[in-house]
Amino acid sequence: MGLPESKIRSGLGIKEKIGYRWVVLSLIFIVYIICYADRTNIGAVLPFIKKDFDLSNFQAGAISSFFFLGYAISQIPAGFLLEKKGTRVIVPIAVIAFSLVTFFLGTVSSAALLILLRLLLGLSEGFVPVSMATTINNWFPAKEKATATGVYIASTQIAPIFVPIVATAIAVSFGWRYVFYWFAIPGFIIAIIWYLLVRTKPEESPRVSKAELEYILQEEAVSESVGEKRSLGWIDKAIRYQKVERLSNFKSVFTSWNIWGNTLTYFLMNSVLYGMLTWVPMYLVNAKGYSFMKMGFVASTPAIGGLIGALLGGVISDKVFLKRRKPTMLITAIATAIMMLVVVNIPDNGTLVSLSLGLAGFFLNIGWPAFTAYPMGLTSKETFPVAIAIVNSGGNLGGFFSPMIVGAILDATGNYNLAFGFFGALLVLGFLIITTLKEPVQD
Repeated sequence: MGLPESKIRSGLGIKEKIGYRWVVLSLIFIVYIICYADRTNIGAVLPFIKKDFDLSNFQAGAISSFFFLGYAISQIPAGFLLEKKGTRVIVPIAVIAFSLVTFFLGTVSSAALLILLRLLLGLSEGFVPVSMATTINNWFPAKEKATATGVYIASTQIAPIFVPIVATAIAVSFGWRYVFYWFAIPGFIIAIIWYLLVRTKPEESPRVSKAELEYILQEEAVSESVGEKRSLGWIDKAIRYQKVERLSNFKSVFTSWNIWGNTLTYFLMNSVLYGMLTWVPMYLVNAKGYSFMKMGFVASTPAIGGLIGALLGGVISDKVFLKRRKPTMLITAIATAIMMLVVVNIPDNGTLVSLSLGLAGFFLNIGWPAFTAYPMGLTSKETFPVAIAIVNSGGNLGGFFSPMIVGAILDATGNYNLAFGFFGALLVLGFLIITTLKEPVQD
């Protein structure tokens, strides 16, 4: 049923105004930079820890991997808890918890304790991504969801740009334990700010105007009424663009192939992402012979490319492909697979190595916002937290298995080219799975 014409004009006029939802998105961006920094600093300090505790490559990979086991375990409980308690309460508690664990990582006396604390870090951080995606789903209209998600996903690439440089500098100057001490501080500050400024839903916030609230809640109906839907011709046929019934209860969420196929593909993408985050620093030190400081700078290049890719990917999904999510997902899978071939065959030149890793990061992240935005088109506001929890839970198991598998490959062969070949095979498989998913008409 269409809206009255006056309502339509009101909604369309609002979309060019800056609203409080963008302040909320800014806080999401900051929260997840901190979250990701505490998660990824292990890659930069792993060479120091490996030396101190005399670890094998498999053991070093396990230190990174066990974070993702805890991360995956906590996702689905987080989805159900968020549906009851909301993000205003859950986010500050989760941020304080993972900040405390980060601090205690600097006090460990054995590799076993380090692995245990990484597991606890994952358990506490697992509540954050579900909360961030749920906040975006609640605070943004349909045509801005992927753009907002792109900004959120871009935050995951800010940390890997500065973390290798900052963490390496701290470790060289003061010792690797101080990396965890210093990185723990920002979380305590942002937890308080979030509680004071963000509400679970825009209608609960005194800072949201009536006009902005109307725009957020009614934009989809406005788009339908003014006939904004346009065909993309052969692209729509290729991506299976069609009307899909909303997943309005938890049973339908747990039995949907579209949700599980997205989850499996996300698992494969995360296997590549976190495999690279863990092993690219070691690859640069061991295979390329870089110094620790040079490694810190070059290891940041995938994240620089990823930052650009994530920001562009969300806008492309919303504006170019008109809220279709699969096109950028498919681009990510096949283009990154090609870049894995480039990385293993690139001449041993610092500039070319940096460029190839940067392009790999760019293509890997151009479709990243779509993996989170895709379930938004399948679910209701009530079922989305559980749906995205399934996607994040299963998807992030890739971060658990991949670093250890690559560690085992390196222990057996010492060949980093095989590791990048492993990543390429996962990406091709992901491409094939994405083709089986339906692209929902979002109305």
